[in-house]
Amino acid sequence: MEKTSKIYIAGHNGLVGSAISRGLKAKGYTNLIGYSFSELDLRNQAAVDAFFEREKPDYVFLAAAKVGGIMANNVYRADFIAENLMIQTNIIYSAWKNNVKKLLFLGSTCIYPKEAPQPMKEQYLLTSPLEQTNEPYAIAKIAGLKMCESFNRQYGTDYIAVMPTNLYGPGDNFDLEKSHVLPAMLRKMHLAAALERSDWAAIRKDFDRNPVEGVSGKAGEKDIIGKLSKYGITLSTSTSASSSSSTSASTSTSASTSASSSSSTSSSTSTSASTSASTLTLWGTGTPLREFMYSEEMAAACIHLMENISAKDIVKMNGGAGDAPQFVNIGTSKEVTIRELAYIIKKVTGFKGEILFDPSKPDGTMRKLTDTTLLKSLGFESKISLEEGVGRMYEEYLRG
Repeated sequence: MEKTSKIYIAGHNGLVGSAISRGLKAKGYTNLIGYSFSELDLRNQAAVDAFFEREKPDYVFLAAAKVGGIMANNVYRADFIAENLMIQTNIIYSAWKNNVKKLLFLGSTCIYPKEAPQPMKEQYLLTSPLEQTNEPYAIAKIAGLKMCESFNRQYGTDYIAVMPTNLYGPGDNFDLEKSHVLPAMLRKMHLAAALERSDWAAIRKDFDRNPVEGVSGKAGEKDIIGKLSKYGITLSTSTSASSSSSTSASTSTSASTSASSSSSTSSSTSTSASTSASTLTLWGTGTPLREFMYSEEMAAACIHLMENISAKDIVKMNGGAGDAPQFVNIGTSKEVTIRELAYIIKKVTGFKGEILFDPSKPDGTMRKLTDTTLLKSLGFESKISLEEGVGRMYEEYLRG
């Protein structure tokens, strides 16, 4: 790509697209274009055709998608498969008709079978059944990568498909109903910490920025507490009296490499004291293993591939056969349990309360770790740790 090449970023306002936009600008690319949903409905084939005929982009990053967490994927199954199929089909087809030089399609590692061997290699695609909770979304993404592959084979296009692991970072979706596990957990602990401090200014600010099921920060405390409770955040208050002194201590430690502990001592004379403690209940058992990658780093990997790697290079690195995979995993090849993730976020947010897990709720896939051997062989390797990335993300969240 030339620095003045016209580059279209579909989904430029989202977590992935915005990270790619920032990454391109940082590298000196000056001719970037992006349209909001109100300006261009990517589900409308005629509108997408007209856009490509008018703008004639040289390169395309296809980051636009309907995305969500385990609950949203399971509830809005029809929406996830239909809208994603429309978006990606319209863009890829219009890109071909308008002679786009190169396209990068972003999928997801949910394309892999539920029982795929770990870590997951590109060759494991379509070897056994998918995880049921996100099957419609996964099938849409498989269709997208196969569309890229098919156009490459039939028409000689240079369309690359990448399958990022779980992403997080600036611009993430913090809607408690529809967000992924990490941003949802971070927001819940932020709110739980504010609740145990009785910091209603912080709670109302948060609800005004991201209303929960229509409840904003202008609602009464009872309504806000009701919504917090629905999403696992509860508060208990106890009152005690002492004629001399009282001492309390609490320590919580994660099951593995991440730990958080706190202790406090207080003295009083013939007084009563009230203490509040929040409890956060999370879905599942806390035992599934997950891999997370900071969005800025994922963007750097995508830009590296667009600048330096062709679809033919990927086929060659995957063995060179006609049926060789034509997509690349993007990840860190490092994993933590959901419980460990919870304690990392607890430490970052300063939440002091208890974390509980509800085993009656679904865990999803028990393990989903990418094999990034191919990505490394193509010249890119992850360097940002989960702890560092979560810290950056929370700083950005507080500024917002």
